[in-house]
Amino acid sequence: MNGKEIRLARILPFPNRRGCIVPIDHGATYGPIAGLENCYDAIAEIKKGGASAIVLHKGNLSKVGQFSGLSDANYIMHISASTSLGQYQSEKVLVGTVEEAIKLGAVGVSIHVNLGVDAEPGMLRDFGIVSEKCNDWGMPLLAMMYTEPSDHPVEDTAHAARLAQEIGADIVKVNYPGSAEGMRQINESVNIPVLIAGGTRITELNEFLHIVDESLYGGSSGVSIGRNIFQHEQTKLVVEVICKLLENKWHVNECVNYVNQNIYQLLG
Repeated sequence: MNGKEIRLARILPFPNRRGCIVPIDHGATYGPIAGLENCYDAIAEIKKGGASAIVLHKGNLSKVGQFSGLSDANYIMHISASTSLGQYQSEKVLVGTVEEAIKLGAVGVSIHVNLGVDAEPGMLRDFGIVSEKCNDWGMPLLAMMYTEPSDHPVEDTAHAARLAQEIGADIVKVNYPGSAEGMRQINESVNIPVLIAGGTRITELNEFLHIVDESLYGGSSGVSIGRNIFQHEQTKLVVEVICKLLENKWHVNECVNYVNQNIYQLLG
């Protein structure tokens, strides 16, 4: 086994190469949003739930060792950024390097690519550069691929996933296409693990967990979900039940009941 394969096994440790990745890189784009006012408190709850990896920027990664119990988690360093303050939010630029990720103890790196926007060529160029460096150093590359809304979401998402594979990603994150069948079509277009994004906050836990369950039925390799995890009032419980789904240990309805019962006990 080479270094990349060993690190991938840590990121996707569940049966059939599945993983529960929780991105908390949102602060760079939106500032201290709800759930990430203190990112290290969020990391602690995510870690307790059993997430396989956490995505964060280098500044936060450089400080995790200062907090008790956080240094042994699997961290993926995100190296793309833009902000909601300016007019170029869709243009992600590189703000870190593969070498920095290695120095800071990350098990992988991630980049964000928006397709169908004016800045697409530059992001694809950067994707290729990062992919080369990841191969040089044996670092897994997670590509977060997003497409502009269209009348062909499944086909466009399959194209985005295939593009990620073609340029050298080891894992690709895409939006859930709306059905298990659409998910299956996307998965059949590539030979790398496909994870679903969480998108905007879904207030109903039952709806959210059924989306995760349907994506697994469609062949996805797990999740890379942020707000629907760290903005939930019981982050640890949500991570825990997602992991149960990934391990094929619980039915989705058991997961919903487990979280609801525990919330009731905590409030009671």
